[in-house]
Amino acid sequence: MSYESNRGMKGNKPKLSPALMFVIKFLCLFAFIYGFYVLYLAMISPGGKLYSIFFDEHLNFINWLRYVLIESSAAILNILGYETKTNGYQMLVVGHNVVHVGYDCLGFGVMSFFTAFVIGYPGVLKPKLYFWGIGMIVIQLLNLSRFVTLSIYWRPTKNVYISDHHTIFNIIVYIVIAISLYFYTRYQDKVILQSPLSWVKNEN
Repeated sequence: MSYESNRGMKGNKPKLSPALMFVIKFLCLFAFIYGFYVLYLAMISPGGKLYSIFFDEHLNFINWLRYVLIESSAAILNILGYETKTNGYQMLVVGHNVVHVGYDCLGFGVMSFFTAFVIGYPGVLKPKLYFWGIGMIVIQLLNLSRFVTLSIYWRPTKNVYISDHHTIFNIIVYIVIAISLYFYTRYQDKVILQSPLSWVKNEN
């Protein structure tokens, strides 16, 4: 009798709650994604111990993104009637400002957070892909609007309230992400409740 009872007790192992499982999965995914970015940054930074000239010259997706952002910002400003000059790291608006686009201006931290959340949160694959793709575009559109605004209006010695534009940008983006994630999670929860078979299939 006591032996059978002990066997039954061993089979009932405590399980982690879904919320805790999501938090663990999210933190692991964020650490992996952002860690990959930091590692790749070390591989394309001349003078570093991990520097690879091949990755720097042929697979430098970080500089590709920077180029797209700079040239897109310049194109928008040209349409608005401003004269611009660009190189691989900076954009000059004639008669206004020079915007230096460093690695911390590209939004990889925000994108890593967003990607980890979307992947980690349980749900159906197709909405995940749509939401992730649209989210990446929106984040970079906000980034473009920041570059355009700074290039015309930024005055660090006068406009103190916008001098720390990285913090302001992050606050705005995280507010937008928080609102969008609220509706996204509600949608995924609703889909899961209505389609239990597809939920099981997605989890497997």
